[in-house]
Amino acid sequence: MASSYSAGNIQVLKGLEAVRKRPGMYIGSTGPRGLHHLVYEVVDNSIDEAMAGFCKTITVALERDDIVRVEDDGRGIPVDIHPTEKVSALELVLTRLHAGGKFDKGSYKVSGGLHGVGVSCVNALSVWMEATVKRDGHVYRQKYEVGIPKSPVEQIGDSTEHGTTIRWKADGSIFTETTTYDYDVLKKRLRELAFLNSGITIIFRDERLETPKEEVLKYEGGIVHYVKEINSQSNSKFFFPDEPIYITGEKDDVITELAFQYNDGYSENINTYVNDINTRDGGTHLEGFKSALTYVLNKSLDANEKLKKKLDKDEKLTGDDVRAGIVVVLSMKVPEPEFEGQTKEKLGNTEVRTIVDSLVKEKLTIFFELNPAILEKVLEKAIGEATARIAARKAKDASRKKTLSDSFGLPEKLADCSLKDPELCEVYIVEGDSAGGSAKKGRDSKTQAILPLWGKMLNVEKVKPEKVMNNDKLEPVIASLGAGFGKDFNIEKLRYHKIIIMADADVDGSHIRTLLLTFFFRYMPELIEKGYVYLAMPPLFKVQLGKNKPVYVYTEEEREAALAALGENRDKANVQRYKGLGEMSGEQLWETTMDPANRKMKVVTVPDAEAADKIFSVCMGEEVEPRRKFIEENATYANLDV
Repeated sequence: MASSYSAGNIQVLKGLEAVRKRPGMYIGSTGPRGLHHLVYEVVDNSIDEAMAGFCKTITVALERDDIVRVEDDGRGIPVDIHPTEKVSALELVLTRLHAGGKFDKGSYKVSGGLHGVGVSCVNALSVWMEATVKRDGHVYRQKYEVGIPKSPVEQIGDSTEHGTTIRWKADGSIFTETTTYDYDVLKKRLRELAFLNSGITIIFRDERLETPKEEVLKYEGGIVHYVKEINSQSNSKFFFPDEPIYITGEKDDVITELAFQYNDGYSENINTYVNDINTRDGGTHLEGFKSALTYVLNKSLDANEKLKKKLDKDEKLTGDDVRAGIVVVLSMKVPEPEFEGQTKEKLGNTEVRTIVDSLVKEKLTIFFELNPAILEKVLEKAIGEATARIAARKAKDASRKKTLSDSFGLPEKLADCSLKDPELCEVYIVEGDSAGGSAKKGRDSKTQAILPLWGKMLNVEKVKPEKVMNNDKLEPVIASLGAGFGKDFNIEKLRYHKIIIMADADVDGSHIRTLLLTFFFRYMPELIEKGYVYLAMPPLFKVQLGKNKPVYVYTEEEREAALAALGENRDKANVQRYKGLGEMSGEQLWETTMDPANRKMKVVTVPDAEAADKIFSVCMGEEVEPRRKFIEENATYANLDV
């Protein structure tokens, strides 16, 4: 392990103004996701120090006025003069693209901040930044405005401690949507990092509150603890084996760490990381794990005559069969990772596939030889999935009209639009025939389709896909969208690029929204990822004075403001509260909720859908204790709408 870390380790490649001109190229977006990415970039530097063995504690604090502070007890960014650039190494790291110790493998064996643009990007996109370094017995500081140093690096005191503190305020002219950080969004990523780095302590503070809130994130069990935590959040009744299967190994400086456990559900939950980066799109490490798991279980099945008889002759277990109900955390440490794209969400190193594949085959075979009862349980679950898959295939061959890949035929209640271009078309999923009737009268029939829903919707939490396909409440939704669902979902066949859930602003309406969002999240996640799902926002009140044009408002505060604007005529105004969409005429519904020029809608994001999924799992599940805990923790929130 290298402990020498000085200005000579900092290598420079140059440039910075481009970051402000095209921020999306560097941080993905200038919306909330990009804003939170700033925090991740700074924290990643501290995590890299931890992975190198020099940092034990990281503190992330949200200060008032949208200021963030990240502190660590690592070695401290070097402050001495760079041998060729002739300025402080600290200034280089914070003001130059591609300047950092991550390119020098003597300083960092593995790193999440591979591209070297992290902290300098944050600096460029901030109104101001302040860097404080403790090292070599002294304290140093430098301040910047929009990435430009306001003074040289200054020695401001002495200290026996070591580490780096970065404070900054994001630039509102870049992040025009918001500069306010979401505590829960950041906590999710910080918990992830604490699980992936079992020896580290992450202290997360919200200092914006009257009484600051602090959480200490430390998990000695590492990714085994992580798998158990994920499973504990599900609605499953049992898990096996009792302790997740854990495999680790190192080859050619590539470290593999794997933990997985099965539950009684049907969907797979696989989380993969490379150098602590969440590789959401998978890559070669995931391919290696999948191929090895399928190989080992098929080989084990071939050796088990009793279980083999349960499958049709010549049938093999597929990857989907063996991964049903699995929860996986696969964490890789790769010295020279090759990511596809700047967002670093898919690993491309071909050698990693072979490393993971051979390691999992070897270690998993040994584990199952030592634990035959667990092997039999895993095989029985996989055989059950295979049996259902084969039965579904046979049913599909017998009746092509009920396939997942072909259209169901448009449902009778769907009032379709006349245009066929999905980019121009939208479908309103409406609660009840009454509201559906008003929507049909008020819509633009060229571009707007209406699908009324009725009756109690299916609990998709614990049913097999065949039951979802044949459910009379969900089948019209699947058929209307035309893209299938689950593993057979094909976004290219989608008939509408705006899917708008239009439900009443009450508890029942909130329930409908949550159920539909959970269904989309589980069976058509790409709809949400691409931003095709919206929530309509119908008004709560109509305020009208005589024959004047009515004013439609969406909250009680807006109603009070509308009445106050009438002055002395306030008491003469007619205030109507809409209890349901069915109370509106077609004209009113068009004017307030469906006219693209005037309507208000909320696009559903992945965090929204995850929230709906969690609420659904807790509130609709069979376990009483999680539901009781959820109600107690959220008792102050009257509206569970997402």
